[in-house]
Amino acid sequence: MNALLKSHARPARAISWRSALCGSIAIAAAGLAQAQAADNPHAHVHGLAQMDVAVSGPTLSLHLEIPLDSLIGFERRPKNAAERKAADALLARMKDGGKLFVPDAAAQCSLTEALIESEALQSPAPAANAPAAEEAHADLDASYTFTCRAPQRLTTLRVGLFDAFKRLDQIETQLATDAGQAKRTLKRANPQLSLNPKL
Repeated sequence: MNALLKSHARPARAISWRSALCGSIAIAAAGLAQAQAADNPHAHVHGLAQMDVAVSGPTLSLHLEIPLDSLIGFERRPKNAAERKAADALLARMKDGGKLFVPDAAAQCSLTEALIESEALQSPAPAANAPAAEEAHADLDASYTFTCRAPQRLTTLRVGLFDAFKRLDQIETQLATDAGQAKRTLKRANPQLSLNPKL
């Protein structure tokens, strides 16, 4: 992935959502990810999110990888009640994919699945007598599946992440559809993603 200032190398992690993608979606997304990985290793960059978007037939699938700093301002387990409350609010907000992502109204898409993963926020705190672990640069992974009744009218996707998270500056996007593949960069001034890979 593209690396900006404040880049921290980290190992790639297996994402459970990928195994759930079917047929051509999985093949197209895997091909795009493999091609980009050949250019640059995975990097953890504050203010930058990575998003995979796949469209096949009536199904719109999204996957996000975002540094926790860009969402909540810290990258570790919550240390007090206020941070725990903020973490729970973040997880709840991320599950509401229908507000964070708005496909064309004419396509009549509805959210059918939302999966949120963040080891730092979801794992229980270690026991008081457990050895202290080294702080990592933690991410949040999220995947969403929409089913569209009129997929032929699905041409754009409005991304509401910039409105929801003020620390987020840019989203590097990989798009895979039945018509082809493309890379896009979304910024706060232009949060709408064209789903036509040829434009």
